[in-house]
Parts: sequence; structure tokens; C-alpha cells
Amino acid sequence: MAERKDPRLSDPRFTACVEITVPFHDVDPMGVVWHGNYFRYLEVAREALLKQFGYGYRAMEASGYVWPIVDTRLKYIGPVTFEQKIIVQAEVQEFENRLRIGYQIFDADSGKRTTSGYTLQVAVQIESKEMCFVSPPVLFEKMGIVQ
Repeated sequence: MAERKDPRLSDPRFTACVEITVPFHDVDPMGVVWHGNYFRYLEVAREALLKQFGYGYRAMEASGYVWPIVDTRLKYIGPVTFEQKIIVQAEVQEFENRLRIGYQIFDADSGKRTTSGYTLQVAVQIESKEMCFVSPPVLFEKMGIVQ
């Protein structure tokens, strides 16, 4: 059964796309992006996404929370190579108890999907270092979602 998207997430601020040209230092001797470097591409898209609704990393810290990644998954569908232009799309998928961001990477020229995956982040209060089991009110405020 297909997962239904929360209608509150239809706001375009909850999806971001960035274009990246794969640099030489990200590839292995065969010219293919080393698998661990994909996480850096996700980070660029995630940061752009969070800034779109005013809750980038500096704003998170200022609000008294950090949001470490506690789980991640990637599915490599096709190779990405040196100097290839890619589009990395990040989309908020869950936010009430954790922040789940879904990703897709596409070849910029053909539009063909090369990679998909997600990251899970949880709020941790900076002062107490305690993990929150429910997302803090500041996330809802920044997203413009009434609880």
C-alpha cells in the first residue's frame, strides 16, 4: 500500500533541489562517485531545504536544539561519474516525532534517477543533551504548522 503524504507538506518550502557538478576528488580510480560521498550531496540539499523554511543549522542551534542524524538509507540505482551534473532533491516526509527527509538524485541532462534514500533526525536539547521523543514546538513554528 502506498504511503499517503501529509497534506500539510504540500508547501513548496518543504522540497528543495540543488545542482551539483561531481568534482574529481569525489570519484574512485574508475571515475565513479565513491558511495560514501553521496551523503555529502544529501547534506547540501538538506541544508538548502531547512533554510527554505527558516530552520537551518544556525537557527536550530539558536533555538536550543541540535538534530543529529540517527538513521539513513541509500539505494544506488545507477552510477554517478566525474563532471556529471546531478540534481539532488530533498523533501520533508515526516516531522511530528522526528525529521525524515527523503532524497532523490537525478542526472541533470537526462532526468534519469540515479539514487534514492532518506535520513532520520531527532531533536536533542542542547542544554540537557536529552533526546526529544516529540519534535519541539519551534519546528512547527518554523514550518508554519499549527499543532
